[in-house]
Amino acid sequence: MNSYKFTPLKPTTQNLSYAIFTVNRHAKTATNPKFLYLLKKKAIEKMIHEGKALKVGLHFSEHPKYSQQQSDVLVRCGDYTFHIPPSKTDFKQLPHLGKLDHSSRNPKCRMSLSQAKQLLQDYTGLKEDHNPRQNRGLNKKNNKPVFKKLGDSFF
Repeated sequence: MNSYKFTPLKPTTQNLSYAIFTVNRHAKTATNPKFLYLLKKKAIEKMIHEGKALKVGLHFSEHPKYSQQQSDVLVRCGDYTFHIPPSKTDFKQLPHLGKLDHSSRNPKCRMSLSQAKQLLQDYTGLKEDHNPRQNRGLNKKNNKPVFKKLGDSFF
């Protein structure tokens, strides 16, 4: 844990975009990427709902998961663009933009991951579970196996 404190940022479109960019960049190598991607998705959804972000269209995914072809929603948040998973209505309402344009890049920003996470957690209300092993039942008491003599019944 970091021992230093930073002043909390206001949830402006620019600050939230910086925070999402930072979280998204760190999620690729994080120990808990699911939480970071969920935080990104929830923040973008809330920004869309509040009118701080806009769904632009659909892009073909660079790395489709289980299929030959998959699309992602392109979202514009201030000077930044991000991709989120599409809903069924997105396919009906949004234009398909084809392949991802690699010449378009997000501007660089300087924000620590802890500050970005804190801003997005305050904004969305999500909290990170710091002990995921407990939820998976891995903290159960390990019982030693019982060995029976050959021919003895297990019942």
